[in-house]
Amino acid sequence: MGLDVKQTKSLALAYMGDAVYELHVREYLLKTGQVKPNKLHQKAIEFVSGKAQATIILYWIKADYLSEEESRVVARGRNAKSGSIPKNMSVQTYRYSTAFEALLGYHYLLNNRERLTELLSDAVEFIERGDEGG
Repeated sequence: MGLDVKQTKSLALAYMGDAVYELHVREYLLKTGQVKPNKLHQKAIEFVSGKAQATIILYWIKADYLSEEESRVVARGRNAKSGSIPKNMSVQTYRYSTAFEALLGYHYLLNNRERLTELLSDAVEFIERGDEGG
């Protein structure tokens, strides 16, 4: 592919990770069949909102769930300078959601499918449980 993933900018990793997570959540919702088609988008937002993503990554950090390498990717993602932050989100929430997406993009682009699947599954389970790390 000619892409040096370890040197790729965090926002580019996050761009990829956003798509990977969105696809995973949509597939999960369709497979579980628990959501009426007209409610799919609403339900998906519970998983893919910046707040949800920030909560997941903060939980993983607190639970010491990430490897050293993953923690470095997360730190780079969190510190990435973005041009604009959505109006409905705090800077901190935005930075952590970017870190979450960067981590997923990193594993996707490195073709680390096993770890990517673990992270995606854990993220979805975390949101389904509704626990804030408690």
